[in-house]
Amino acid sequence: MTASFCAPLRLEQISIALAGRELLAVDATISPGEVLTIMGPSGSGKSTLLAYIAGFLDREFTASGGVWLGERSLLNLPAEQRNIGLLFQDPLLFPHLSVGGNLRFGLPRYLNDKRQQVTQALEQVGLAGFESRDPATLSGGQQSRVALMRLLLSKPRAVLLDEPFSKLDTALRQEMRTLVFSQLREAGLPALLVTHDHEDANAAGGPVIELG
Repeated sequence: MTASFCAPLRLEQISIALAGRELLAVDATISPGEVLTIMGPSGSGKSTLLAYIAGFLDREFTASGGVWLGERSLLNLPAEQRNIGLLFQDPLLFPHLSVGGNLRFGLPRYLNDKRQQVTQALEQVGLAGFESRDPATLSGGQQSRVALMRLLLSKPRAVLLDEPFSKLDTALRQEMRTLVFSQLREAGLPALLVTHDHEDANAAGGPVIELG
């Protein structure tokens, strides 16, 4: 699943504060296919940074600094136009849709042969034949795989990962790390991972910024 657009994600002198106190300051460029990991304890502003990049920062925070995808500034665009994919701790699959329905939801509307795209996506993550399944009948790892493929099918130009492995058991966590990072590299997408787990950072294999 190769991206048709590969450009770096630039975080240009970003500063985020709450009630006048600076939570974090970040200046970094994430190359296509690279995962930048930001580590820090709870309350250090990791998820707040993701919200700023994605376009839904809560008004109680103040923020400055640029967010660029290639030569395009994202800050004046609404969240839905930023082409940013998000993967959270919970898969957040739509319970009223089948597995196939969840994947079709992620596909761009202009695509005609959505059935083939969904079939190929499920085969790619070892879930061939699961298209009609109710998401509630899937294991946690299977739900995470569907969430990952829904994200990739939506053709994002960059990806934000908000501790996506933290609720998985140890064995499954390693399996999903391998799957997620290999898929992002193959797609050539710049990705930002926030976590407090050093094993996540090691598996991502990219640069690491530790918040104090």
